[in-house]
Amino acid sequence: MTRVRGETSPRDVVDRGWLRGAPPPRWVRVLPVLLLVAVTGATLVTPEASDLGFLLGAIPPLAVLSYGPWGTAALGGAVVAVLHLPATHLNRPGNTDLLTIVFVAVLSVFVSYVRSHRDAQLVVERAIGEAVQRAVMPPLPERVGRIGCAGFYRAAQDGTLVGGDFFDVRDGPGGVRAVMGDVRGHGLAAMTTVVSLLGAFREAALDQPDLEAVAARMDRRLGMDAAGDGQTELFATAVLLEFTGDGDAVRVVACGHPPPVLLHDGQAREATVTPGPPLGIGLVGLDPPKEVTLALAPGDRLLLASDGVWEARNAAGSFYPLPDRLGRLAAAAPAGLPDAVWEDLARIGYEVRDDATMLVLTPRPPDA
Repeated sequence: MTRVRGETSPRDVVDRGWLRGAPPPRWVRVLPVLLLVAVTGATLVTPEASDLGFLLGAIPPLAVLSYGPWGTAALGGAVVAVLHLPATHLNRPGNTDLLTIVFVAVLSVFVSYVRSHRDAQLVVERAIGEAVQRAVMPPLPERVGRIGCAGFYRAAQDGTLVGGDFFDVRDGPGGVRAVMGDVRGHGLAAMTTVVSLLGAFREAALDQPDLEAVAARMDRRLGMDAAGDGQTELFATAVLLEFTGDGDAVRVVACGHPPPVLLHDGQAREATVTPGPPLGIGLVGLDPPKEVTLALAPGDRLLLASDGVWEARNAAGSFYPLPDRLGRLAAAAPAGLPDAVWEDLARIGYEVRDDATMLVLTPRPPDA
């Protein structure tokens, strides 16, 4: 199945507000209330604390950071009320000071109202982005033919759910075929190319006799798109797989993309493939990528990952050693392996700066 990081339904996104971005720290929400209580308490205890009254003017602007219009209005009203309590010794502010605080409170309510509407619009836009993502790359079933599937996707561009990576698994006359690719660029700008390439793959996977022909069809599609848009640097990397009917072998064609990693008997190794040119630069048709066949044993798993995973760096600038780390995570279930890799990246301090995509394919699941 496909695991899109933070995935939920678009309706849940709007109803629950999960996509509003990271909430402010808890102390930011508590700060205006604590400030109001502290100043009020101090002025009730001793008249000498009346000099702290100026701090009350900061409460409405602070409330804007984490409260809606009604919450901000309530805190602003509380400030004005405290200023008029005789027991606080703050009930003699000058008219100018009082009007200034009232004006700041009203202005803060207005700013909070605008911010709330902006947040609501952001929720809708991101819900639409997720709907687009799910339409372009629908969640994979747990199994396609005899092949178990588990996917993971995280866009690099902050605030978006879509990016330049893509994958798909299809069953057809030639057997189960899979693709993972990475389009030049990120975010919404790359989505048009992703849609085009996925469409070409899905069509070619049904009627092309071999993977080289599928890659050539995708290359031609990308070349035509680049010519139509007048783009000279439109290209994509991809790796294509085709499983034999009994799942004891897989054919691999690599077009500038990192090869699969094979997990066998608790060990992980990078598959040896013949690298071919990326799609879209006009060389696939002239020099077709070479197909390589890998033997598979029961229980073997293949993990395909995008550059975002392979090129994650630590503080010393070293790349993430995916095959080595994958061997340490081999005990994870196939469906949980992408999440295990993602958590491992964070645990040992590697920063992901690109779209991060993973696809785990299990040729012969135990219950097949």
